[in-house]
Amino acid sequence: MTNWQKSDWRAKPRIQMPEYTDQAALEAAEAQLAKYPPLVFAGEVRTLKHQLAAASRGEAFLLQGGDCAESFEQFSADGIRDTFKVMLQMAMVLTYGAKVPVVKVGRMAGQFAKPRSAPTETINGVELPSYRGDIINDLPFTAEARIPNPNKMLQAYTQAAATLNLVRAFSQGGYADMHQVHAWTLGFTEADNAARYRDLAARITDALDFMRAAGITTETAHTLHSVDFYTSHEGLLLEYEEALCRIDSTTGLPIAGSGHMIWIGDRTRQPDGAHVEFCRGVQNPIGLKCGPTTTAEDLKVLMEKLNPKNEAGRLTLIARFGAGSVGDHLPRLIKTVEEEGANVLWTCDPMHGNTIKSTTGYKTRPFESVLREVQEFFAIHEASGTVPGGVHFEMTGQDVTECTGGVRAVTDEDLSDRYHTACDPRLNASQSLELAFLVSEKLADRSNKLAAAKAS
Repeated sequence: MTNWQKSDWRAKPRIQMPEYTDQAALEAAEAQLAKYPPLVFAGEVRTLKHQLAAASRGEAFLLQGGDCAESFEQFSADGIRDTFKVMLQMAMVLTYGAKVPVVKVGRMAGQFAKPRSAPTETINGVELPSYRGDIINDLPFTAEARIPNPNKMLQAYTQAAATLNLVRAFSQGGYADMHQVHAWTLGFTEADNAARYRDLAARITDALDFMRAAGITTETAHTLHSVDFYTSHEGLLLEYEEALCRIDSTTGLPIAGSGHMIWIGDRTRQPDGAHVEFCRGVQNPIGLKCGPTTTAEDLKVLMEKLNPKNEAGRLTLIARFGAGSVGDHLPRLIKTVEEEGANVLWTCDPMHGNTIKSTTGYKTRPFESVLREVQEFFAIHEASGTVPGGVHFEMTGQDVTECTGGVRAVTDEDLSDRYHTACDPRLNASQSLELAFLVSEKLADRSNKLAAAKAS
């Protein structure tokens, strides 16, 4: 793209970004970042784009999940392992239902910045700038903590690099062995309230036993004990994104070196804004959050700007409307895409439209609302004859109590037990896996209908 430079976003309107007070410190941090190696590589980005193209055609399915906002304080190898582990379990269950490969993309190794509904917050009459994620400022409610610090970008890079190093080791070093992953899942189905999931788990066991009997083992098939795993985050802090942008030596085109996939949030998708300007120029797969205020005209302009060549796998539309509202908005956006003949991957984010305040004062998301939005998403795509290509969850592998409901029946009163998120409530490991079983049932129904249609 000869008419694009990675710094062009600086001439565009910018929102949801900090105003750094120390310009010299900012420039020094950006210069240091620009010297660091990219976190991801062009070949990985191209492979992910091919896999997302397959998902847009119904030949694969995207599972995107991970932290609301990564934390410096809570960073640990165990935390990375636990989230990676539950995503592998979810992927296995989804693969069995969909009968297609599951593309695994973590919200990790870069998900440090968060858009906020207001630039300031007030507690006991004191007004301070909002917390915007550990890459920008700090959570404690003090004037000093809330000052944007550009050096935090360097700490974010270091943590992202360490995360990627561990994830790559888990992905290729045997931890992802399919038989081991399924053994973990069987533990979930032993719960008293999980009886409905035991049948599916038993069928997966039978399939693995058949493969073993046929001589397909981890010793003979590399794909049984290794996986492809990618990273993603919202490309919100553009100073960080620009500093890590690199030119692919193979194609001569720019790549966002901060993560395999970046997305534009529902608050920052202005067609003439800074975030769209940056994302239109990099070759990575781009996600676009689509909320209730997304108009058909804006979507047309954004699709043209972000994917001018109409390349399959380039653009993922992430629907986020809220349970009960999907039918009011998704059909009109599907119609717009169909009229434009646009190649997109449709995925469902059932988290952000379903946030409520509990009776005990905690921000939470009811499991039943999350599930209902996914069900509505699938139903509308089935009625439209289009492909529901993926799901996007805020989740963790830890046993937190942030979302209510699920097999283990987290109540409003339980939320205070292990409420650890710095921003939005996440599904815990049990809730995430339960949701995978329920989505798998939907995928199996769809797979069976498609097979029956082909047979007739």
